[in-house]
Amino acid sequence: MKVVEIQFTPWGKSYDFDGEDSALKVNDFVIVKTELGTELGKVISTREINDNDPTTAEIKPIFRKANSSDLLKIKERGGQKKEALKLCKDLVKKYNLPIKLVDVHFAFDGSRITFAFVADGRVDFRDLVRDLTKAFQKSIRMQQLGIRDEAKVTGDLGGCGRGLCCKKVLKDLGNISSDLASLQQISHRGSDRLAGACGRLMCCLAYEQKNYEELAGKLPAIGTVVKTKNGRGKIVGWHTLKQSVMVQLDEGGVIEVEIKK
Repeated sequence: MKVVEIQFTPWGKSYDFDGEDSALKVNDFVIVKTELGTELGKVISTREINDNDPTTAEIKPIFRKANSSDLLKIKERGGQKKEALKLCKDLVKKYNLPIKLVDVHFAFDGSRITFAFVADGRVDFRDLVRDLTKAFQKSIRMQQLGIRDEAKVTGDLGGCGRGLCCKKVLKDLGNISSDLASLQQISHRGSDRLAGACGRLMCCLAYEQKNYEELAGKLPAIGTVVKTKNGRGKIVGWHTLKQSVMVQLDEGGVIEVEIKK
């Protein structure tokens, strides 16, 4: 069975749909029916799955491929984003809400408007939603994003001088923890040098995780007692990429020893 993965907004989740009877490819636009109404989405990947996979029962069909009229409608609504964001920002200021607006999405069927925002915690925006509903005469949704999602939407340049990976190539931001920096032996560089444009640990730390884990698995554990040509000692450190260890000798001094492959 052919499955196509579709995303409706740059900051939203992606969903699987049945693409068995279509010739859809990545970057095509389609019209689908969701629980919230009819939407236009973009194909971000395609794959084949086993027909016996139990998840196939949950996969919904695609209504049709988007045509030029559909795309024109979305482009016209895109021109309304600036006005909608300005009104919402004015209301946010009016109610002194601790949120930062990031983006706005108009549903394809015109039934609702979703405002994406960033905030440190939970926010009571009932008054804001009431005023927005009155102004637009549509259902209003407020969707809170993480700080990484904001960078994914707005884009920027990374420390490498290239566009942010989260905007250009990463579909799933995943969990980036300080353990990855420790694994790659770069935690000593400090949080400022390891932080991306969003202020969190750089997503690219995850790129080398598998390689480092495989190489680290070939090294003796820290604290292991070993014999070297310079005498007996204890492993006190690693050079993972070099595949060598630092040994504190019983007789004093620290030497670097390459691990035989």
